[in-house]
Amino acid sequence: MRLGSRLSRLDRRVFAMVAGARLPGLERVVPALSRAADNSLLWAGVAGALAVSGRRPLRRAATRGLLAVSLASPLVNLVGKQAFRRNRPSAEGLPLARLIKMPASASFPSGHSATAGAFAAAVALEAPRVVAVPVALLAAAVCFSRVYTGVHYPGDVLAGAGIGVAAGLITRRIWPDAGEAGQARAALTAPSVPLDQEGEGTVAVVDGSADAVAGAAEALREALPRAEVVEVAPGADLGAAVRDAASRAKVLAVAGGDTVVNLAAQETAGGATPLLVVPASAHGRFARALGVETPEEAVTAYHSGDLVAVDVGEVAGRTFVNTASVGVYPALVERRERRQGRIGKWPALFWAMAEVLGPGGAQPVDLVVDGVPRRVWMVFVGNCRYEARGGAPSRRQRLEDGLLDIRVLAAADRLPRLRVFLSLLAGRVKLSRHYQQWQADTLRVSAPSGRLRLARDGETFTVTGEVEFTKRPRSLLVIRPAG
Repeated sequence: MRLGSRLSRLDRRVFAMVAGARLPGLERVVPALSRAADNSLLWAGVAGALAVSGRRPLRRAATRGLLAVSLASPLVNLVGKQAFRRNRPSAEGLPLARLIKMPASASFPSGHSATAGAFAAAVALEAPRVVAVPVALLAAAVCFSRVYTGVHYPGDVLAGAGIGVAAGLITRRIWPDAGEAGQARAALTAPSVPLDQEGEGTVAVVDGSADAVAGAAEALREALPRAEVVEVAPGADLGAAVRDAASRAKVLAVAGGDTVVNLAAQETAGGATPLLVVPASAHGRFARALGVETPEEAVTAYHSGDLVAVDVGEVAGRTFVNTASVGVYPALVERRERRQGRIGKWPALFWAMAEVLGPGGAQPVDLVVDGVPRRVWMVFVGNCRYEARGGAPSRRQRLEDGLLDIRVLAAADRLPRLRVFLSLLAGRVKLSRHYQQWQADTLRVSAPSGRLRLARDGETFTVTGEVEFTKRPRSLLVIRPAG
């Protein structure tokens, strides 16, 4: 007898055993659980509960769980069921109380089991056992319910759950885990000044144009009542406010995105004033690299965290804590910023993409890179080595390696604009001989025109003459969560 036939007979025998089982007290509970998982509503509810817990691992678990479900559901329903088209089991002989509406879709593989396995696997990657185990048991109960109510064979459930678990694991390729996304390695150092627990001597500058400015200011005032909190109105001179604060602060705190962090780094790098980074903007990659995602986590770091020494990069007399670049990206940033105040960030970004990729859009630039003439789409320079391959990677394992991560995307007639831009955004498009990457402590770049347009952590500016990208190793003292 062929293996497929044997497995099919075993599948049907196990189904008959489960369908014929009697579980006193569960005849109505299990079908209700199965219905609750329709359209992944059960997992959306669990994710919501995790998200409002206020704990970073649980918020990440909720996000990863929903991401895994969004991968598993279309894979099973749009691909798996269409490919196999297995008929549903017969509900004959099942108790009426146990019956639920028989789905019209194919039986193999089980969509409910796929989303259950995906959510449970994703949560297990982020949450502690006390949370991950109950979620896994709930997912197993949903899988069992699909056989117990007669809508799936056990083989459907096993296949669906397997696909779901795989989808949960695949999310690590799309969204880094907590060890990659935050708490990048940095060198511990002794505190240069004692930190007053109520914030005495701390001056905090809050960027009024940040997304979550009100929450950041409130968190600082509540947790550090003796600190001075300076809120800078949108359009006011943020740099002047940071300079003034740095001149008299024992601890300088900045709330906003990477723009205000760079301004603070400009004033404190090489000195003894610790910097407290308070996230208040979606543009806060440096805060995430430190392992700080909310204002509350920042003040917790102030009270009980570590003082670390990290590198900063420098170009044209300006520091950068993440990245700097020449080429396509500055043009994209300029186009986005012209419109995002009127139509919002994401519509402005897609509009900018259309302009950059369309006729008359951004063009490759002629540069001299370390003495070699090149025609390039972009030159990317990262403060410390970034992990992913591509035009614009987003994570790093260390913040104090003394290196610049240099990536050059050369222009070629057969290299489409779309592929260039996908590389710029996703950092995962391989471009073979058109893409080069290396590490160094300096990089010199000039343009035949004598003028260069640069981007520094999203801020664009123009310089004349040759520019040198350099490192200032372990020059910036930053407060981060204890790790």
